Amino acid sequence: MYFLYSLITAVGAILLTPYVLLSGVRRRKYLPNFSQRLGLKFPQELAANGGPSRAIWLHAVSVGEVLAAVPFARCLKQRFPGWRLVISTTTVTGQKLACERMNFSDAVFYFPFDWNGPVRRAFRAVRPGVIVILETEIWPNLVRHARKTGVPVIFVNGRLSERSFRGFSRAVKLSGGVLGGFLRRILNDAALYLVQSRQDAARLMALGAAADRVIVTGSMKYDTALSGPNAFADWLQAELKRSHRGPVVVAGSVISGEEMPVLEAFRSVQQKWPQALLILAPRKPERFAAAGEIVAQAGWHPIRRSGISLDGSFAGKLGNAANADHSILLLDTIGELASVYAVADAVFIGGSLVPVGGHNPLEPAAFAKVPVFGPSMDNFRDVAETLLEAGAAVQVDSAAQLSAAWSDLLENASRRGQMGLAAREIVERNRGATAATLDHLAAVIEPQRART
Repeated sequence: MYFLYSLITAVGAILLTPYVLLSGVRRRKYLPNFSQRLGLKFPQELAANGGPSRAIWLHAVSVGEVLAAVPFARCLKQRFPGWRLVISTTTVTGQKLACERMNFSDAVFYFPFDWNGPVRRAFRAVRPGVIVILETEIWPNLVRHARKTGVPVIFVNGRLSERSFRGFSRAVKLSGGVLGGFLRRILNDAALYLVQSRQDAARLMALGAAADRVIVTGSMKYDTALSGPNAFADWLQAELKRSHRGPVVVAGSVISGEEMPVLEAFRSVQQKWPQALLILAPRKPERFAAAGEIVAQAGWHPIRRSGISLDGSFAGKLGNAANADHSILLLDTIGELASVYAVADAVFIGGSLVPVGGHNPLEPAAFAKVPVFGPSMDNFRDVAETLLEAGAAVQVDSAAQLSAAWSDLLENASRRGQMGLAAREIVERNRGATAATLDHLAAVIEPQRART
């Protein structure tokens, strides 16, 4: 089965080669990391930090995981000072952010393709003592090679959405159970699963993970929800006051298919509050240009965050309240959204009006902002249900309902404040997963240290 898996992924890679080359030429999207992902070349820092000590290899696939990993990685560095800490990512944007935000690590590199050759070469370069993977991105060949070489693999902040669980279950059924045996082997090659909820644990065990390897520690996103100071957020707060703009609506992590409903909802808000400002934050950098075009086609002239420098010499100030055409700020940068929620009067959580599972509602909740999201919140179902049950969030299923929810919150400051405080209280009450995760990691890492 491992051979068949490797063959299928290799054929898939060959079929995707034209797209990879085209994207590489047009957007420099894949080519810069290709040699690293094949295990043929690694950063100098990885080789320079060789020596006798083994490494904690922390993997965070993309931007969202990297942002969540930053404080956790600092904790790893502090808790286990005798170990090297190396960080891998899969995407170009994740790599760039990891280099910027985790420069305290010993090296940052690209995660290898999950084929035997690249995996073995990566192991020789990294020499891991333990591999820590955020959430539940399972790579069969890497996990199997880790088990064979005595390197424990630990999944932290793990989750398995209902959608993913149904997909795995359907595949197992269609294979007549053959895939089920393969999946059990893969799952039990890992040493430990530290998951966010009892539901995540139940799903993993239903797919074959041994019960004694699955532990519920809670979500580390509660610990990392409140972002630190941000120069742009501070500038924005002052500029809003200077230009008399407001109320402020932040639509965060918006994906393809959501721009128009968000703009329709904001247009209704703007009819009541002509001085309103919408901060539109696309989820992926690949959508920055397209989102800007959609805004322009809808009749606005978006102000781009990338055109703003904080020393005063920037293109496109927010303008005054009468300048309705410039009422949309396009947040075309990475890593600033969480801090920008602090200036919001109303918010929208993207990825939820289309069926992709939603994004993190805890970031605005930590600032006592009321998360408003659509029906698709599978990726954060437990969090969404907790917020809704406490009357600390609003769920909608259309542009009209989104507009109504925003208007209701903006018109009722007292209600908005009460709901926001309830949202923040939920964040504060559920903190502690990071400490629990570190304790479980220590039980695995300390014996590894004794062996080195």
